[in-house]
Amino acid sequence: MFRRLKSVFAAALATGLMVGAGAAAAETNWPLRNITIIVPYSAGGATDILARKVAEGLTTILGKTVIVDNRPGAGATLGTTLAANAKPDGYTLFLGQVSSHGIAPNLYTTLKYDPIKSFVPIVYLDAIPNILVVNKNLPVNSVDELIAYAKANPDKLNYASSGIGASTHLSGEMFKARTGIQMTHIPFPGSAQAITSVIGGQTQLMFDNMPSAYQYVLSGDLKALAITTLQRSPQAPNIPTVAEAAKSVDLSNFEATSWFGLFAPAGTPKEVVARVNAATNELLKKPEMIKFLNDSGAVVGGGTPEELARHVDAELAKWKRVIDQAGVPKQ
Repeated sequence: MFRRLKSVFAAALATGLMVGAGAAAAETNWPLRNITIIVPYSAGGATDILARKVAEGLTTILGKTVIVDNRPGAGATLGTTLAANAKPDGYTLFLGQVSSHGIAPNLYTTLKYDPIKSFVPIVYLDAIPNILVVNKNLPVNSVDELIAYAKANPDKLNYASSGIGASTHLSGEMFKARTGIQMTHIPFPGSAQAITSVIGGQTQLMFDNMPSAYQYVLSGDLKALAITTLQRSPQAPNIPTVAEAAKSVDLSNFEATSWFGLFAPAGTPKEVVARVNAATNELLKKPEMIKFLNDSGAVVGGGTPEELARHVDAELAKWKRVIDQAGVPKQ
């Protein structure tokens, strides 16, 4: 009996070692098939534009096709939850941003993911400003004129966003709280639909990500009043910051940047995380990628998974203060 049990144990151990060796070999040889980056916004917005550029670059570096999977809805939480619950085998990545890993955890009380426990950070990608744009027919040409118009017409301004909990939403709430004006928030499934509504006059203004909005400023379809960084953008030096544009109210230290990072579902093998981190850092050093990001007004990122983790911690604390100070109702 003892010899029989010993034989069974030895066979089981051998099988386990073979399975473990196979898994280790798979991690070593990763990637063996196509990789998907889940984007929690619709096609056409700043997050999608960045994701497709990253996917293109990683396809070249890793030697396997990297596909963008747009999953918009519920203020970016739908796609984020899907990514959090994906199989942690290295073939599903997530393009996280300020909404998924900074704002939403402080805004929603019934999230089905944890920004820390549900994901493993991979690499910080970049940060871009939001830009305050208004319909070209709105009779305002500065931040002070917008504030005066809003106070004189408290029921006439609707501001668009790419969804509840997006930085485009919270930038508007910050502006309302700091200026005392009234505006009605109109959320859309993504930035493309939101900016179209401002151009068409269904809404009157928006704090949109610079890459998706600035082209319409250059074409004359929208008017730009300010950007939400503390310094002017080298790509649009004629556009003042919110802080310097406001003379009638104190908007000093008004800052709301949109940042982006690559994440994977918790439990993704460390070897895979290291490979993606190295490949993405390589991509972020390429001249064409630097130019692409700089042209959109972005500050180029890079670095270690640990640095992205620390950034997430800081953003969670920052947006909690903003949401509490602005009195934004919890969802």
